[in-house]
Amino acid sequence: MSPARVGIVIGAFAGRANRTIRVVWLLELSVLLLAVTVAVWLRFIDDPASRGLFIDTAPVRSLLVAVFVTGAMAAFGLYQPHVRHNRIDLMLRIGLGFAFGGVGLLVLYYALPSTYIGRGVLALSLLIGFVLICFLRLLVYGLFGMEAFKRRILILGAGSNADLINRRLRRRSDRKAFTVVGFIPIDGQAQVVSQDLLVPLQGRTLRELALELHAHEIVVAPDERRGGLPMDQILQCAQMGVAIVDLPAFFEREAGLIKLEIADPSTLVFSGGFDHSFPRRLSKRAFDIAAALVLLLVAWPFMLVVALCVWAESGSPILYRQTRVGEGGRTFDLTKFRSMRTDAEKDGVARWASTNDDRTTRVGRFIRATRLDELPQLFNVLAGDMSFVGPRPERPQFVDQLNEEIRYYNVRHSVKPGLTGWAQLRYPYGASVNDAREKLKFDLFYVKNHGLFFDFMILLQTVEVVLFRRGAR
Repeated sequence: MSPARVGIVIGAFAGRANRTIRVVWLLELSVLLLAVTVAVWLRFIDDPASRGLFIDTAPVRSLLVAVFVTGAMAAFGLYQPHVRHNRIDLMLRIGLGFAFGGVGLLVLYYALPSTYIGRGVLALSLLIGFVLICFLRLLVYGLFGMEAFKRRILILGAGSNADLINRRLRRRSDRKAFTVVGFIPIDGQAQVVSQDLLVPLQGRTLRELALELHAHEIVVAPDERRGGLPMDQILQCAQMGVAIVDLPAFFEREAGLIKLEIADPSTLVFSGGFDHSFPRRLSKRAFDIAAALVLLLVAWPFMLVVALCVWAESGSPILYRQTRVGEGGRTFDLTKFRSMRTDAEKDGVARWASTNDDRTTRVGRFIRATRLDELPQLFNVLAGDMSFVGPRPERPQFVDQLNEEIRYYNVRHSVKPGLTGWAQLRYPYGASVNDAREKLKFDLFYVKNHGLFFDFMILLQTVEVVLFRRGAR
């Protein structure tokens, strides 16, 4: 993946505040390193000799604590600034992050005893780190909500395209990393943006206005490009260090999606991405096999219990096979634990699943909510029909309908479908054409920007989806 692609992916996972979240992560790594240092001094306060022995290998062992805890915090959605947690939810997620990070460290210490830091030091480190990070999070939430820490953007355009920023990125959490300082109307183009948000040039050049408003970035968002853009003035702004970005790239970076309303073939063709090189295919396949085997090793007792529960409630078959569309439009048989009655589609007509679907069994409702019904798909991953991360595979009947009704829908089939994915993280369960259209915006972003780092971050954040039961029906 190119450096540009990596930047977009990091920006998407950090929500609209990629720079902010990198700062937060580095601060929390530093806090955890400090917590281990303080814990060592407290634990060996009367034993300088033991403290000296520990300090010899302290940097590596301290870093492992910091990495494991922040990794667990990422799995609980604490590095997604597009989500704003209330205080109770924040403390709960931090606490779970520390608990799971601690468990991960204990497993590591069992496998690699040389990394062990001692029960006393570990307990003190986690306790001190928890208190410090809770304080830091509350401080950061207050500080980074201030305008002084936000990127100031100027919008060139005041029509319907420019107004998408007001309509789609209107929440406070959507604008954590930027503030809109104004919309510049373009001569000869309709004005949709509210009058009080306009900043006409009024004889000034674009460069002069950007300097006056202390703009860091100009988003080019006209309704009509041909002949309506002051390219010389835009170039002057770029030369003095003001970033220039077009509207599709702005949405891709800030919202982690591709806006279908403003996307055209050139947006997808000339902006890079779509990596299908041999190294990428090899790394993705290796990631799929490793992740599937690890999850199977952990999940097989749960799979056995689910199989027994399905059989006890409604008999056989325990597994349910259904034809889905995969990479390149090829079909395959997807395997799941059966969660519906055996006569759910006795007339042979494919139907979307719905909230409180009366076709779902009691066991089925539970395993769908906890995603346990999807565990047999690990065998589809190992067989190569699916990837661990990718767009959700749909049934051929729905794909035929959606290809006709939604532009670019077939682009999602340029990669293997996934057990989990970017759209599943960012949008609730889809059960209609409108839902499919919204999810496609995230699927296209993944297809365009997929990479090993992106897959790993999606896998981490899937833990949050499963544990907090978001998006299942």
